[in-house]
Amino acid sequence: MGLLEHQDPRLLRSVVREFAFRSVAPLARRIDSENYYPRDLVREMGRMGILAPNVPEDLGGAGLDLTGVSIVLEEIARFSGSAALIPEVQGTLVAHILVNYGGKAIRDDVIPRLASGDSIGSFALSEPCCGSDAANIETTIERQGGEWVVKGTKMWITQAMYADYFLVFGRIGSRGERHRNIAAILLRRGSCIKTNPIEVMGFRGTGTAEVIIDNCRAGDDDLIAPPPHGFKAAMDALNIGRVAISALGLGLAEAAFEEAYIFLSQRTAFGKPIIEFQGIQFTLAELYAMIESARALTYRAAELYRENQGDFPAVAAVTKLHTARVSVTVAGEALRLLGGYGYSKESNVERIYRDSKLLEIGEGTNEIQKIVIFKHLRKGPSWFPAP
Repeated sequence: MGLLEHQDPRLLRSVVREFAFRSVAPLARRIDSENYYPRDLVREMGRMGILAPNVPEDLGGAGLDLTGVSIVLEEIARFSGSAALIPEVQGTLVAHILVNYGGKAIRDDVIPRLASGDSIGSFALSEPCCGSDAANIETTIERQGGEWVVKGTKMWITQAMYADYFLVFGRIGSRGERHRNIAAILLRRGSCIKTNPIEVMGFRGTGTAEVIIDNCRAGDDDLIAPPPHGFKAAMDALNIGRVAISALGLGLAEAAFEEAYIFLSQRTAFGKPIIEFQGIQFTLAELYAMIESARALTYRAAELYRENQGDFPAVAAVTKLHTARVSVTVAGEALRLLGGYGYSKESNVERIYRDSKLLEIGEGTNEIQKIVIFKHLRKGPSWFPAP
């Protein structure tokens, strides 16, 4: 792990930025245009400890807290959203649950393989029937002959095309129990699993797929979170993931802003650099203010998680909602400011704009974030006046 082990934020940012400039930037265009999964880059991130940066050092990660994880994802996303999404899924979704809920066999074998990049993991929650309504999933987990048998279909699963492990959420019992009988179980790729690629608008090269699970068998060690803990495990991971993907969105916004600022500084119109026009300056000032507000929210949410504050889930939802808007707005405005160049495949902004749209959908849509926030309002935030 080298320089990562001390968790000095400035040093961590410097190390990851240098890595991203050296190893991620040259691949960014290929990942997007060829829908290319960067397997060697994944292994390189594993060697650095940043493929699953939240995993403890003795299990192969960097042992970073959520602030450190956010720094890693922000810096990688400045060069490639797709490259940043890989550790976001591998670390804050899959590995997080395995570290916190898995038994000794999982900790000794599976987690180190995921952290090193020797194996790829996917987080299989969404289904054709149910994206936002996760408590209504149809996948079944049944006990047969001393084993667990899993059957169902998952949809929009990142890394599924290349995954060696699938962290699958299903129910033990009737669907009417909703979240109360949902479990998390770890499946290994085999003949009982079929993956069908899905062509997506952004975050290309991340192996998004439909996953068909046809009577896969698993042992007791693979039942990671039995009911009633399965749904809680998913929600815990998604709460952390909302901050992590916000950091990713922050990196996208920064990259779009930087490209626009440089372009406007160099491009002339009507006898002077475009950036000298006050209308352009006002627009850039607004975009910068949006980016800084997203940064403040993201790192405040990470700090609340470290402090185990009870309002963390609500603040994570606020952060995700706001940063999704910021990322899409900044990317869209940057594209417009670059004119024809921004609309072309030659610009990074065009790719960033497509990537940014996922932030309004993944890890909970904007509407789901609002539901979480309003439930928190019903309880009364700490700063509400007494009735």
